[in-house]
Amino acid sequence: MDCMVIQGGRRLAGEVRISGAKNTALPILASTLLSKGTCALLNMPDVRDVLTMSKVLTHLGAGIEVHGDRYTVTLAGVASCQAPYELVKTMRASVLVLGPLLARWGEAIVALPGGCAIGARPINLHLAALEKMGAEIHIEHGNVHACIRGRLKGARIYFDVPTVTGTENVMMAACLAEGTTVLENAAREPEVSDLASFLIKRGARVSGVGTDVITIDGVPELHGADHEIVPDRVETGTYLIAGAITGGEVRVVRCRPDHCDALLAKLQEAGVALKVEKEAIQVRANGQPRAVDVKTLPYPGFPTDMQAQMMALMALARGSSVITETVFESRFLHVLELQRMGADIRIEGNHAVVTGVGRLSGAPVMASDLRASACLILAGLAAEGETRVSRVYHLDRGYERLDAKLTGLGAQVRREAERV
Repeated sequence: MDCMVIQGGRRLAGEVRISGAKNTALPILASTLLSKGTCALLNMPDVRDVLTMSKVLTHLGAGIEVHGDRYTVTLAGVASCQAPYELVKTMRASVLVLGPLLARWGEAIVALPGGCAIGARPINLHLAALEKMGAEIHIEHGNVHACIRGRLKGARIYFDVPTVTGTENVMMAACLAEGTTVLENAAREPEVSDLASFLIKRGARVSGVGTDVITIDGVPELHGADHEIVPDRVETGTYLIAGAITGGEVRVVRCRPDHCDALLAKLQEAGVALKVEKEAIQVRANGQPRAVDVKTLPYPGFPTDMQAQMMALMALARGSSVITETVFESRFLHVLELQRMGADIRIEGNHAVVTGVGRLSGAPVMASDLRASACLILAGLAAEGETRVSRVYHLDRGYERLDAKLTGLGAQVRREAERV
């Protein structure tokens, strides 16, 4: 097991290229199960979650060829309709194969994803929607077993709360359903829109994408297509904060600024200078940032996946800020580790009251999840002395070569085997 060692206090400067979005790549890979044929996927991120989903697809019968960031996925048929626990236990997004398997092949057996460090995230909304479309669903021996007779039927689905994976799962299934499916209170995230764009290229009839009402008119079959994965907005935000927290000047390229509006607004409110171009953002720190309040919300609100990184910046801001987490119930586990580095943070329910301090001190800390890993590395970049972040296997799930990209900006970061 590896850890990341950071020597803090170095001002970052230079240019960094953003990889494809993990949270788009995963549903798009799952959607290849909807048809026979070949799909060529470009700008695929080299992260562990993508490798895991590739293993799931291979187990189900897909052939996958990888050349750099290009994945060619070919499916002649399915060898199995079961995604076993051994493959899905490390990644909750594996549940995304449920809808495509059921709609195209009539049956799906998917191991129930367990809880995780940031909350339970149940899949009941997925299952209720598929049942309304005619699926028979049983939960037994830790598996969801779903089957249909004939085709799924179009239905009007209302999500009690916006759910990204739920919207994606049901949207994929509805592409091959008989009739029209309407998803109300659907997720509006760019990752949902990118999946829809890929499905439309393959012959799906999807409208209303980017709004909270998505309409899908089912078709008998889909075909293969080529598609380039949208840039990762969370990786984009992480490097913007890396530049700001170190008092540096960083240009983030091959990104989508229009997907980062909520974060950019908060950075500007905090006094961080930004130059926004069509596919690039330049960040320049203007001294100590100002404290700003942040409340996480579904897109287009402030993303929960940037809450921890923003907290690292606010730990060094002038004044006090209140960070409110409304999406996940257990997403403040990084607070204790930031406190070890000298941060002044008080938890009150789903609020974190952050009083900025003059400096952070390097310390050994432990990552609890993917975004907490990034938070602690950002804090380490700004801290005095050495910070050792353990359990960075979380980091590898969603960031491509983070240590190498930071080193390219002038950071002193190295990966080491954990000390026993």
